[in-house]
Amino acid sequence: MTFQVTVQPSGHQFICAADESILSAAIRANVGLPYGCKNGACSSCKGKIIAGTVIHGAHQERALSAAEEAAGASLFCCARPQTDVTIEAREVAGIGEFPIKKVPVRIAKLDKVADDVIIMSLQQPGSDRLQYKAGQYVEFMLRDGKRRSYSMANAPHNDDLLTLHIRHLPGGFFTDSVFNTLKERDILRFEGPMGTFFLREDSDKPIVLLASGTGFAPIKAIVEQLIHSGSKREVHLYWGGRRPQDIYMGALCETWSQTRPNFTYVPVVSNVAAEDNWTGRTGFVHQAVIDDLPDLSGYQVYACGAPIVVESAQRDFVALCKLPKEEFYADAFTSEADLSKP
Repeated sequence: MTFQVTVQPSGHQFICAADESILSAAIRANVGLPYGCKNGACSSCKGKIIAGTVIHGAHQERALSAAEEAAGASLFCCARPQTDVTIEAREVAGIGEFPIKKVPVRIAKLDKVADDVIIMSLQQPGSDRLQYKAGQYVEFMLRDGKRRSYSMANAPHNDDLLTLHIRHLPGGFFTDSVFNTLKERDILRFEGPMGTFFLREDSDKPIVLLASGTGFAPIKAIVEQLIHSGSKREVHLYWGGRRPQDIYMGALCETWSQTRPNFTYVPVVSNVAAEDNWTGRTGFVHQAVIDDLPDLSGYQVYACGAPIVVESAQRDFVALCKLPKEEFYADAFTSEADLSKP
């Protein structure tokens, strides 16, 4: 059985099967609903049901509370239609520009840049290269249908090798293999590009880039895209980690701040130990932004990292710093451990 989904205010329409999510059907139809994790954890795809009935699959309470659902809110990544439905969502222009496809890749390099971070460089087939926007991600296709998502850390113009930043999560189905068994020349397969987290190049507003941990990967791609395009936009990069070693490419960021006009870089460490000899900023990374830029009414913000960081930044930037909510773009990194939480 299939149902018609109508998106307001655009008026776009597409067909969705009763056993698939509204988001999956929208992606297939090249309708640009915003999304991130696709698994009910990050709330990037949250919208409103105007008419019709849906049922929601498993999701996290923080992404969609019972009160929000009762008021008509919906997570389109886990909402399945039971009737024809009309939804309200802010569509993302250009999301269907590049086709989503499956690509085999060969591991070219595995560079350990911190005790728990490896930069994986992947060689693509010469005749079937992935086209993507700076900030998007791919999903590795693993055994038993499992998938794991990682953002490209290099801008599209520099794609001789695709680079991904992978943090080791002990016991992790994929990251254990990256750190212990995978080797150069091994073959992997992924599908992409995915996600609506990418640089909006039709704006000249100043930008705040907010990263926590390996959330720096798509932020790095966005900076490279800004440089490649010759952008003169003002950029403020804030990178947070628990310890100084979590800011594993700080030297590159310092180079950007020294060589790029209108570019500032602020590293922030939340759990400083005496042996770290850290003399920089401390505390929560999003609080450093609030302290430095109390009025964000004229800015765009791109935030990537742990869900708690992204959620706190969105809430406080809008409530305390007058950031227009439509100018907050985010990609919350959700691990299997995150998904197992209530």
